[in-house]
Amino acid sequence: MRIPTLLLIFIVLPVCAKDESQQLYTFREPHMGTEFIIRTWAEQGKVDDLTVLSQKAFERVADLNRICSDYMPESELNEFAKAPSGEPIPVSEDLFAVFQRAGEVYEATDGAFDITAGPLIRSWRLSKKNRALPDKDKLLFAMVRTGFHHLELDPEKRTILKKVDGMLFDLGGIAKGYAADAALAILREGGFPRSLVAASGDIVVGDPPPGKSGWRVGVETLDTGKGFKDLPTVTLANKAISTSGDTRQFIEIEGTRYSHIVSVETGLGLTKRIAASVVAPNATTSDAFATAVTLMGAEAGLEWIESIDEVECRVVRLPDGETKSSGWVGHSVDD
Repeated sequence: MRIPTLLLIFIVLPVCAKDESQQLYTFREPHMGTEFIIRTWAEQGKVDDLTVLSQKAFERVADLNRICSDYMPESELNEFAKAPSGEPIPVSEDLFAVFQRAGEVYEATDGAFDITAGPLIRSWRLSKKNRALPDKDKLLFAMVRTGFHHLELDPEKRTILKKVDGMLFDLGGIAKGYAADAALAILREGGFPRSLVAASGDIVVGDPPPGKSGWRVGVETLDTGKGFKDLPTVTLANKAISTSGDTRQFIEIEGTRYSHIVSVETGLGLTKRIAASVVAPNATTSDAFATAVTLMGAEAGLEWIESIDEVECRVVRLPDGETKSSGWVGHSVDD
């Protein structure tokens, strides 16, 4: 699963509007271990309303962080982890929604995407800190506490039951996307549909800028250090894009390069260089799916993506290069 810190960067390329009554406004705040960015086209006379609404959107993201963070000791997620097993625990609407969607992706990926991998991720964080592979017995203990099948969700009562003790959770592969969707919803409902919300490797956009077909986004994956002009791009309207990969976060142990992305099969970081960019109808989906594809691998991941409507994917592997789903509409640097 993906640790919720800065991993990969999307760059929104500059765009000029033909309608001079509209201006592009940008707001930034740090949340969820990264920087959330709001960009909105609006009339100059509405900038005060937009400023208030953007602050409301950031407050919503902060609330979701207090719900979903595995770093904040008193977050709802960690309080749920401390709750006893064997009994249904009432949770908030947001936490239940995130768990429910994560469960759907878990089933669809045969367990590759698993938010219950918290024990494995904490074990791997310690390994990275100590620059040593985890003890085999401790790793086995973490693995037996991992698996979404150890949970029972009741949508009617909005409760979650843990079947085993010691479960820990990591929402780093879905929470930022969910938060970006929530922020964009506030902007749309407030009368600013031409908005974009970016959270590190996750971007969701509303209506296109004035006179344009969409927001053009440059995607940095494993090709680090490139300038704007050298990046592949996508043009999006009312969609989201997320990228997961090991561009910057990795460690070498005993001569092997390990990613920060932890496999539930091995309990260790991935050893193959891979990054996946997924376009989907919303950022909750693109965030989770991008993580899932990196864990499944290029062949299995792309085969899965091809079976899903309105979702496309670009995978970059080193040294093999890139592979795309049949409907990917990104632009190369030569376009």
